[in-house]
Amino acid sequence: MKGIATVNFKGGVGKTTITWLLAKYAAERKGKRILVVDTDAQMSLTLAVHLQETGALLGDFESWYEDQHKKKNKTILNALERYDRMEGGHFDFPIDSSFIYQISPNLHFVPSIVDLYWLELEVFDREKVKHFVRALLGKIEHTKTFKYDYVLFDCPPNFTALSYSVLSCSSLILIPVNPDVFAARGVGLMIDGLRYRVQPWPDPRVAVFLNKAKLYRGALTRESDRYWSETKIISQRKRDEGVDIHAWDSYILDRVDIKRAIPGRYFPDEFVEHFESLWRNVEAASM
Repeated sequence: MKGIATVNFKGGVGKTTITWLLAKYAAERKGKRILVVDTDAQMSLTLAVHLQETGALLGDFESWYEDQHKKKNKTILNALERYDRMEGGHFDFPIDSSFIYQISPNLHFVPSIVDLYWLELEVFDREKVKHFVRALLGKIEHTKTFKYDYVLFDCPPNFTALSYSVLSCSSLILIPVNPDVFAARGVGLMIDGLRYRVQPWPDPRVAVFLNKAKLYRGALTRESDRYWSETKIISQRKRDEGVDIHAWDSYILDRVDIKRAIPGRYFPDEFVEHFESLWRNVEAASM
């Protein structure tokens, strides 16, 4: 079971959409067993996956979320608090269907909770909390019910105790960037920031790719190509500094209706080509 974190400290780049559709593609089109974990207090993914056009949550999920997940204290925050209080090395947090929601046989989900807003890194023992996600995944691996090939984490656009733990144990960090002036500069600042905050740096593989790419006659527009070229230059500089970072030429097109594909039951055919390319890179990087 490999951990993959999607992160970008700039909002609006599409990391939540990418995380979910990549997970849905791998589960539905590739037959992979996927767990997705929403670690963002804004709950963007949790709401997007189960929100109806009326603005209400799907009935089955809402009743599960309120009557089992929250009422039985089985949220991701409850797990972190239990881990922080554990004594004698025993992490007493049983993994069951109150913690993990089963969307389909191959695609499962751990939602976020708004109380993560109050989660501050300083509240927890820094060295102890760093190993929380690794311990949680270990408990999941040892269950008979839940077996996964990949766990995908949708990280918040800020640095929290939970994201610290996620990034400390992920084998691959995905950084989607948009074709704009913040792309190259943002990648450099983010890598420097992560190396400074996550100590010691776990040396994961980092992959940068273009989201919301614009095409003209089957090729990247001049503007998209220029910003992507600048991003690749920065990525190479960081690679020369010893960071295992790769700039993938896989890209996801700028489509207004891509978010509509999130709550849909099936992965849309129109996005298969580009998510196939992205997934091939993910699998190769995870080997």
